[in-house]
Amino acid sequence: MANETTDKKVGINALGAKAAYNLANVTKTKPQYGALTPKWLTKFLEFKGLETGLFRVNKVVEGETPLDVLCSQTKKTDIIPEGYVEYETEPREYKLSSISTIINVNTAIEDVYSSPYDQVQEQLGLAIESLRERQESQLINNDDYGLLKNIADSQRIQPRRDDGRPTPDDLDELISKVWKEPSFFLAHPRAIAAFERECTRRGVPPVVVDIAGGKFLTWRGIPLVPTDKLLVDGVKNPKSQGGKTNILLVRTGEAKRGVIGLFQAGLKNEHSRGLSVRFRGIDNKGVASYLLSLYCSAAILADDAIAVLEDVEVGEYYDYE
Repeated sequence: MANETTDKKVGINALGAKAAYNLANVTKTKPQYGALTPKWLTKFLEFKGLETGLFRVNKVVEGETPLDVLCSQTKKTDIIPEGYVEYETEPREYKLSSISTIINVNTAIEDVYSSPYDQVQEQLGLAIESLRERQESQLINNDDYGLLKNIADSQRIQPRRDDGRPTPDDLDELISKVWKEPSFFLAHPRAIAAFERECTRRGVPPVVVDIAGGKFLTWRGIPLVPTDKLLVDGVKNPKSQGGKTNILLVRTGEAKRGVIGLFQAGLKNEHSRGLSVRFRGIDNKGVASYLLSLYCSAAILADDAIAVLEDVEVGEYYDYE
């Protein structure tokens, strides 16, 4: 009778990974919110704190020179010109806009699940970042004080090429509009990429510099600051290959008669610039509530403090051999 053999699978006589997992500590990250951006605009823009939420921009009536003066090595007359500088009688006033949200946290969740990360602080942190994202968007796109809506017609230009590609010539034209100490260009990342392609094609790649902890392309020594709040065809992240957007050139600073951001100074329960966080109490279900309010606006102190290159095409590419 033939011998019969039985094949047996030989296992490892040791604790399995699945069971061991239950005893292991897991290293965790804080909540990762993919929609957050560096918000470079609010870092590059100079801000001014207000006392009462109102800001009046007083201007003189524009002219070639504010006053006639006597300037001669050999006097042709002893009469010194006299006069005065005329101010606008109805200067523009800016009122701070509020951006608010309410965060609710179950106190039982806070008590039990706040290690290693405090649940309240994580909720507040993400809410604050969301408010700051909206602030940057409003500074650019708000119908009242947004930069795009308040650029003078004389400071608006179109691309030199019919297809709308942003060329070095176009950015040079922007510089000619904001030639008094320009601070930074502001553009969607895809617009910056389109400009870089044009520079590569012409053999003049932009220089990269380190500023405020980030790396930026520059043109004529002026950084190109990225933001997705300068929309492409009305959206932050266009799905199509092409699209139209704008590129801004900004001079910032009150002393330079530039563009400045505005915020309410000395807020009660102030968390950071222009932002207050108020505890609203705990309801009868044990839910704690927090009110977050951010107050902001922007002002263009002189027409030549900002210019825009409009209808920039971001979807043109080249084939290189």
